Amino acid sequence: MKKFTFIFILSLASLVMHAQLLPTFGGERAGLSALSFLKNDMSPRSQALGGASVALSGDAYAAYQNPAGMTNLDASAFSLSHYFLGGGINQSWLSGIFKIDEMSAIGTSINMLNSGAIEERTEFQPGGTGRMIYATNMAAGVSYSRMLSTQFELGVTLKYIYEQLAGYYNHTAAVDVGFLYQTDWKELQFAIMVQNFGGNTSLSGTYLASGFNRIQTGNLEDNTLPNVFRLGVSMVPYEKDRHRILTAIQLNHPNDNAENYRIGVEYEYMKILAVRAGYKINVRGQNWPTFGLGVRSMMGGHPVYFDYSVNPTNHLGFQQNLGIRIQLNNDLR
Repeated sequence: MKKFTFIFILSLASLVMHAQLLPTFGGERAGLSALSFLKNDMSPRSQALGGASVALSGDAYAAYQNPAGMTNLDASAFSLSHYFLGGGINQSWLSGIFKIDEMSAIGTSINMLNSGAIEERTEFQPGGTGRMIYATNMAAGVSYSRMLSTQFELGVTLKYIYEQLAGYYNHTAAVDVGFLYQTDWKELQFAIMVQNFGGNTSLSGTYLASGFNRIQTGNLEDNTLPNVFRLGVSMVPYEKDRHRILTAIQLNHPNDNAENYRIGVEYEYMKILAVRAGYKINVRGQNWPTFGLGVRSMMGGHPVYFDYSVNPTNHLGFQQNLGIRIQLNNDLR
């Protein structure tokens, strides 16, 4: 126990020292990467915890938060969520995780953002051209997770990404790689993940709403993918009878913004009701705590979880995320 206590304290100290010794510059890089929808948290549970989820044991959203955690599931699971971003923009997530054996699992996922219909306007027709344009982003992923030992797990997700904006299109690919290390003391876990790793990407097309005094040049500007390095720790400091408290802390280092930190707490009662809260440090425009609820029920003998989270923002109001996850019960006959 003393050994694990020392490891946990050392991990927290390293995060604090990192915050104190290294500058938090990076805000000047904001907006340099494309396809930022890939960074939106599609797990209501994770969002309620402020995004501090990379080191959590895997659930039905593991393909997003850390594919290494997929082997934690006892049976196949499915998840569906809908994220209300504001301004009529919505994002949806659908995934399925399937156990191969006790040591490995595979998963599939679809992550899609849609703007809905937008009335096209130009400087010559500010009242509208009569045409409607659309913005659609989609990422289809295939994940694989393998338990390398009783404590160490590895997960990989390969993603095909499609972008459509008015008459412009884009096709690219990215990969997520995650590691999860579990201990047998108070469910202490460590995790590292690299998300959205890939090359540069660019829209292609020749569409112009108005051709007056304009010449279509060559390829549009290249942009990087929104790559994020995540480092996290989680543990259960208190569990007794019907009560359970989980805590998590996470460092995010994005390539298109400043370094930031996430802290989350979850209280669970009888494994039926969960109350969650989190906070994001050094995330511009999000100075308020996140919060949410989770309820466990049964459907035909299968556990079903209903999750809801709220992410208050300074300029886009309260962003809400609704989700449902189902885990199949293999003991049913």
